[in-house]
Amino acid sequence: MKRAWLILFVAGVVLAMATAKPRASLSAESSANTPSYTADGKLKFPANYREWIYLTSGIDMSYRPMGGMDHSMFDNVFVNPESYRSFLQTGTWPDKTMLVLEARVAGSEASINKAGHYQTGGVMGLEVHVKDTARFEGGWAFFDADNGVTGNLLPKEMECYSCHAQHAAVDTTFVQFYPTLLEIAKKKKYAECGVCERRKREGSGKVGQRFRKRVGGTSRVT
Repeated sequence: MKRAWLILFVAGVVLAMATAKPRASLSAESSANTPSYTADGKLKFPANYREWIYLTSGIDMSYRPMGGMDHSMFDNVFVNPESYRSFLQTGTWPDKTMLVLEARVAGSEASINKAGHYQTGGVMGLEVHVKDTARFEGGWAFFDADNGVTGNLLPKEMECYSCHAQHAAVDTTFVQFYPTLLEIAKKKKYAECGVCERRKREGSGKVGQRFRKRVGGTSRVT
């Protein structure tokens, strides 16, 4: 009888350990996908962002007339998985959301490609849009993270803040350029109607989102 109880006890311990490990792993993963900062206020750039949820790509998008660019550029947008899942349920972004914009050089002729553009390995810039309501006035902040290690906080006076406040479809983010999320936001009543109507008139052919604008051949966050 004692032997049977001992076997059951050992089996219970093994089962508890087996279930505890995945939970610990999930907790660590979730922690890695939330905003973290250095002592001097810089954002610790999420090195695993390419394992996050891919939202969209744009090519040569700009919110003002272009000039001086001698190359094309792709913008790719990724969001942390926890915030994406929350958006699917609510139609808006929860606190601790991080959206990463990755800018890559566009190539045109290589291998068998004879027309159009493809993405190259050359990363031109990295930017992060962070929602941290306890830390930032208005809830959101922009970081320039071109070095891929830490991001420098962009001051509130920069045009990117007012641009997003005035033209974003959902909570200062350009969901109007996220083809799989806009309809969710509209159904949940979180999308700005004016922005959605403009998007509808323009058609659904433009996909892609960017925080960046290019002026005279240079790039800035917007």
